[in-house]
Amino acid sequence: MTTECWPGCSNPLGPTWDGQGTNFTLFSEYATGVELCLFDQHGRETRVPLLERTHFVWHGYIPGVGPGQQYGFRVHGLYKPEHGHRFNWHKLLLDPYAKALTGDVKHDPDIFAYQWGHPDGDLSFSISDNAHCVPKSVVVDDAFDWEGDRLLHTSWHETIIYEVHVRGFTKQHPDIPASLRGTYAGMAHPAAIAHLQTLGITAVELLPIHHYHADPGHLANNGLHNYWGYDSLAYFAPYSGYSADTSSGGQVREFKQMVKTLHAAGIEVILDVVYNHTGEGNHCGPTLSFRGIDNLAYYRTMTTQPRYYMDFTGCGNSLNVRHPQVLKLVMDSLRYWVTEMHVDGFRFDLASALARELYAVNNLASFFDIIHQDPILSTVKLIAEPWDLGEGGYQVGKFPLLWSEWNGKYRDTLRDFWRGEGTTLAEFAYRFTGSSDLYGNDGRKPSASINFITAHDGFTLNDLVSYNHKHNLANGEDNRDGENYNRSWNCGVEGDTDEPSIVELRARQRRNFLASLILSQGVPMLLGGDEMGRSQQGNNNSYCQDSPISWFDWQLRERNADLLQFTQQLIQFRQSHRVFRRRDWFQGREIHGSGVNDIGWFNPDGSEMEERQWRDYSLRSISIFLNGQELNRPDYKGERIVDDSFLILFNDYHDPVDFELPYPLWAMHWQAKIDTCKPLLLENGPMYTGTSKIALVSRSLVLLQRIDPITARSLIFSKSCE
Repeated sequence: MTTECWPGCSNPLGPTWDGQGTNFTLFSEYATGVELCLFDQHGRETRVPLLERTHFVWHGYIPGVGPGQQYGFRVHGLYKPEHGHRFNWHKLLLDPYAKALTGDVKHDPDIFAYQWGHPDGDLSFSISDNAHCVPKSVVVDDAFDWEGDRLLHTSWHETIIYEVHVRGFTKQHPDIPASLRGTYAGMAHPAAIAHLQTLGITAVELLPIHHYHADPGHLANNGLHNYWGYDSLAYFAPYSGYSADTSSGGQVREFKQMVKTLHAAGIEVILDVVYNHTGEGNHCGPTLSFRGIDNLAYYRTMTTQPRYYMDFTGCGNSLNVRHPQVLKLVMDSLRYWVTEMHVDGFRFDLASALARELYAVNNLASFFDIIHQDPILSTVKLIAEPWDLGEGGYQVGKFPLLWSEWNGKYRDTLRDFWRGEGTTLAEFAYRFTGSSDLYGNDGRKPSASINFITAHDGFTLNDLVSYNHKHNLANGEDNRDGENYNRSWNCGVEGDTDEPSIVELRARQRRNFLASLILSQGVPMLLGGDEMGRSQQGNNNSYCQDSPISWFDWQLRERNADLLQFTQQLIQFRQSHRVFRRRDWFQGREIHGSGVNDIGWFNPDGSEMEERQWRDYSLRSISIFLNGQELNRPDYKGERIVDDSFLILFNDYHDPVDFELPYPLWAMHWQAKIDTCKPLLLENGPMYTGTSKIALVSRSLVLLQRIDPITARSLIFSKSCE
């Protein structure tokens, strides 16, 4: 293949097809030369030197090259790892701005820039070619008929998030054609959409879909797979392994179609993104892209020993977002996924690492400043995982305006509360009402708190109430991996059991967790499959399990039909009542003159909670009054919003507790709507008024709804006639 190369342009970065040819660009500050490598349909390679360099961007225009063209780069420069330079022109490199890649990295000694097994390790130099075992970048055509699709911009207080893995969700779905299972197209199949819509969630949060290093050596050698995908290689390219369309670049079209279909169903798409590290690992890792393009620019190296990386992630390296070009890469990627792929928001993995300008986490880091000012990104959903593995990395409650956070304190507190140890009622009350102690003093709202009980990292809900200890032997690390302190309780027996009392207690605990989550102020996030009782057999770190351990077992829909229906009813109940999804904080006082405060806290005997009781670790029962007449926020037309009022009774004791109606509420009529002793919400629950006693069994929750007197008399009369 003979190829003519024109000077081209230095912007935009990445391959740009104009209908007659393609402009290629690559940033490298320290390179001495760059070759564009074009591959024909037989894998034959043609190398084209890019002789133009503008502001460290190497560029060239190739006439006649268009969509479907596979390519890569070879970058020349110094190979001196002790000085932080790791150029090796024998290694084909992925384009950081590629919008599609072909296939996966094959585990092979040739993927390393040094001689595998050499006594000098990464200081040695490899002259073997790696083109046969690495993906190729692909030129794509961005044209797609969106048919008027737009971002949904669902209000935060209306949002319910469903965290799910694209492959695992449909891999075993019996109603989806086998050829589509585990793919973007499978995610968009009517059977998958029907489950999401019936459940009532408003957004899916997809585990990483950026093209990633799927088979690192330590997993490949054990027949395992990097299932979660937290080792990104290309921040613009959807992972090809999730595509049913095997044509060159077909995954881009398929992803867009999935988003369009989900939007048509009223469901937002949030991406879990990993800009804190890449899949190239530590100094002994493979050279696949950034390391070979410009190691010192793209990665944070140790100041006095640039051979080694700063590692705030536990994954071997940290992306150098302090570098202007790397920060531009991240911002360009985010804008691309919003403008070209129509995603509605992002969840940032180990987001504290992005805020480290020197070493300590800085809430005013350039990354956050730029997003705050960006006219596109400042309008989408931004969610931080507010911690990393470095010193001072736990930053729950400390992210800036516009950001919501995975509330790790909510998870820990709710787990401790329902297992009966390790928390106070004050801590529980803060979490249940939106965590105003974390987010109420910096201009943020309850929606800053993304509430969750379980997530992909850790036990499923079923396993949370079935195991005291992790069971990760299938991961091949002798059960050393994964979190040891899970705040779980097996209810008396480790793992599966047929003991009726334990089976019933576990079912009640699942309902307790789900009811608490859905009724809490803030934004609930449900781990996909928890609504059906999905289990990973006690594995709390299924990152490498592309297997039935991680995949959804759709037979659970029938086996645990009550749990699924209970979850559906809970979500519908929340969406029907504004008092559970307030836009503002509780004031703890009367606002509109209803005669009682917007929220009240009471003991089981009906007396108001005293200050000293909030700090008493021995107290395990409380009732919370939510006044629907005191929402203190008009609708978008400026009209006052009112709702029903509710009294929620929590008993975390191991014994039954009798509750009495608080004195200010005696004159009101109340009907039970939720009782976690029951498998479903109550259609015709018991009525209470005056000095009625409400008996709660051990570890249970009951929700009472205020009924107006006329309706109450009608209900009482109808019950008396039964």
